[in-house]
Amino acid sequence: AACVLRYRVGPKYHSDVSLLDGLRAVRYVRAHAADWGVAPHRLGMLGFSAGGHLAAAVGTRYDAGQADSPDPVERENSRPDFLVPVYAVVNGAVRGRKADEYTPADERVTADTPPAFIVHTHEDTIVSAEQSLLFYKALLDAGVEAELHVFGFGEHGLGLGVGDPDLNRWPRLLLRWLRRCAFLTERERTAVSGRVTLDGEPMGMAWVTFLPDDERAPIARVRIHRDSNGAFEIPADVGPVPGPHRVEVHHVSEQIPHTNTGGYSMDDAVRYETRAIVEPGAYVALPLVSEPTAAL
Repeated sequence: AACVLRYRVGPKYHSDVSLLDGLRAVRYVRAHAADWGVAPHRLGMLGFSAGGHLAAAVGTRYDAGQADSPDPVERENSRPDFLVPVYAVVNGAVRGRKADEYTPADERVTADTPPAFIVHTHEDTIVSAEQSLLFYKALLDAGVEAELHVFGFGEHGLGLGVGDPDLNRWPRLLLRWLRRCAFLTERERTAVSGRVTLDGEPMGMAWVTFLPDDERAPIARVRIHRDSNGAFEIPADVGPVPGPHRVEVHHVSEQIPHTNTGGYSMDDAVRYETRAIVEPGAYVALPLVSEPTAAL
């Protein structure tokens, strides 16, 4: 579900007034979540250019609401659960234009700032990609989950980039990120441990990837090395959800240590596939045999 915010803009209104509209919008959707059939704890805010600044501002200037307010909307938390600023103005002073209008959202980032998926283009001459770099760097320094895409081609204001087959990938990348961050499901992730073997022996370097049958549920993956004896652990915060999964094991190399020999190791690279039912806190044994699905 999506809602469109029509907020007050300049020159009649200052960005502080726009911010009030943005904060109110998050509260309003959250207050009506049950009526509209949306999850109140999975609300994101996406904005382009100046709208991207509003999204970043709301994400760094939210509050918990007023519990004693007579207005039920004002009792709601105004924090978005994730942000999607697209070629956004983040800091007007650094940009060198409208410093008073575009107050520095990057300087207000904390460890509690919502995760963000950030999009920009290298060729943008209206809002430099530096603006997105500022916001990403602030999120990185604060330890906040973030993903940044700066596409090589494209001027300012291209939106979804429907006419550019490279740029128009960003909405699909966003969908993958939302899935990876578990914003597309109500189901709780779980920790998983296990052991993978090939013909009864532990592998050298390999990836173990859990791909859920539920296309909205997040994937989970881990890398193993020879010294782990085939054992792996995936913590709950990045783990799979319970249910049926396709499991891919990408066997990369048998060279130990793999980085020091200087020899060609890709002859070892093979992909295996199996199935697993993940239960909460499960131990998953993955005994594989030498009948690979396909070479990498």
